[in-house]
Amino acid sequence: MASQGKSPAASWISIVLIVVGAVLAITGTVSYVMVGSTLADERITVSEDACLGGNTVSGPFQAYCEAMIIEVHATEATGGKTYAELDREDPLRQTAMTGSFLRASLFTSVVAFGVSALVVGLGALFILTGFGLRSLTDRKEDATQAPAPPAATA
Repeated sequence: MASQGKSPAASWISIVLIVVGAVLAITGTVSYVMVGSTLADERITVSEDACLGGNTVSGPFQAYCEAMIIEVHATEATGGKTYAELDREDPLRQTAMTGSFLRASLFTSVVAFGVSALVVGLGALFILTGFGLRSLTDRKEDATQAPAPPAATA
């Protein structure tokens, strides 16, 4: 039986998977930290009547809680009406618009945190797949180089 050895294609693919995975993991981590840092620089404090009240908005959960309570406050201020429902001359229309803008901005950061976490997870998956493929090709090489069992004598 001829020795087939290690597959060069599988070896290269495993290296590419590991490198791409590392790049994804690093990029996702940097993005996550940048979004959190940018939010923290805004010095937003979650309203006391919200979940996680009193915390500085620097992560996805605080951003979500603050966005949800802004909706409550804006709705209370406008008597339950949305921006579109208020008359153009109504001074509360600016309050509704500002509330909508702030909520959209906070929800955008929540999405950015989620995408960054997804990219980190995909990076880890690529790295594990690369190492798994490398491990399988190494086993294949070991199996093809193993000595044949001695022939039985009668």
